[in-house]
Amino acid sequence: MPPRRNGKYKLPVPLPEGKVLDDTEGKQWVLGKMIGSGGFGLIYLAFPANKPDRDARHVIKVEYQENGPLFSELKFYQRAAKEDCIKKWIEHKQLDYLGIPLFYGSGLTEFSGKSYRFMVIERLGIDLQKISGHSGTFKKSTVLQLGIRMLDILEYIHEKEYVHGDIKAANLLLGYKNPDRVYLADYGLCYRYCPNGNHKQYQENPRKGHNGTIEFTSLDAHKGVAPSRRSDVEILGYCMLRWLCGNLPWERHLKDPVAVQTAKTNLLDELPESVLKWAPSGSSCSEIAQFLKCVHCLAYDEKPNYHMLKKTLNPGGMPLGPLEFSNKGQSENVRTPDDQKAESQRAATKQVNQMRTKLIEKKICSERSAESCASWTQVQKEKKLIGSTDSETAQATAES
Repeated sequence: MPPRRNGKYKLPVPLPEGKVLDDTEGKQWVLGKMIGSGGFGLIYLAFPANKPDRDARHVIKVEYQENGPLFSELKFYQRAAKEDCIKKWIEHKQLDYLGIPLFYGSGLTEFSGKSYRFMVIERLGIDLQKISGHSGTFKKSTVLQLGIRMLDILEYIHEKEYVHGDIKAANLLLGYKNPDRVYLADYGLCYRYCPNGNHKQYQENPRKGHNGTIEFTSLDAHKGVAPSRRSDVEILGYCMLRWLCGNLPWERHLKDPVAVQTAKTNLLDELPESVLKWAPSGSSCSEIAQFLKCVHCLAYDEKPNYHMLKKTLNPGGMPLGPLEFSNKGQSENVRTPDDQKAESQRAATKQVNQMRTKLIEKKICSERSAESCASWTQVQKEKKLIGSTDSETAQATAES
């Protein structure tokens, strides 16, 4: 029997670092430090017991066994996202990668008289919510590329009878070792819309209305209808509009779900003009407007034309390059850990040089008031000499 899913989950008591967990396949995993927590579970770095490499390539998600979200996520990975299945799909579709975290194992463990469920998956990097900063925007080419990458993922999970249901920047993470790749994470709310090939029937249920993240959730979810493939692509459309424009027409009404639902209905009914006029000055939302227009025409149980939707976002057929993100009008590539380390070294060197310069200036001011112009000239030479020494020190620091 699956665990209860009434939403009243207890955050588990943390497991001790160094605890060894045995998965169902007999593999052993050593818990590293805890790196995150959610409404129901905890996330730890993890290491295979037979490979004591301290650069963790895996994470372990844990929750109490009687909770529900991790059970749902685990079932998704077991049924739909095994590594060999993903590899075959990549080869069949001729993709360079598919942004679904790899699954490595699962099991149960005991601690302090409580039973815990755990799942081992691929470690990922920073999420796009943190990258986007206060404005929450990306450059247009990045937004369209993110849309294409998400469509690759959605086509795969839809083919496996699942929908994600909660696409948003916080659930899009960059690769840990490949930060130019983006992954869709967190399948705790995924839904099996077509079990054994039988699509769920359209049925409105006001008691279940407005589920999901209110900014992006679909019109079907507002009406209490079970999510389907069109729900996922509709949510993606809203996300792209938000990433490009910085806000959505209904963001002032987020505390009023009915008002949000009405605003979304109006946006979709008045396409493409409603989206085109929402674009910021000097920008264009024509691809997103056309994307949402195609989505709005889908029937509840209809399979989206993923190829056509990707072509809508990339009409010129340009090859996908490294992901780039805007920062105060300037585009920059995603930085790797080595880039960040070098930047920290440069910053530290700059700070040391600034402190030395202030000391020199203080010394000069003191000597200048007490000495003649001839002495002042000598101090200037001293400053130049020290500055040359500082430059050599900075270069040595950067190379170390």
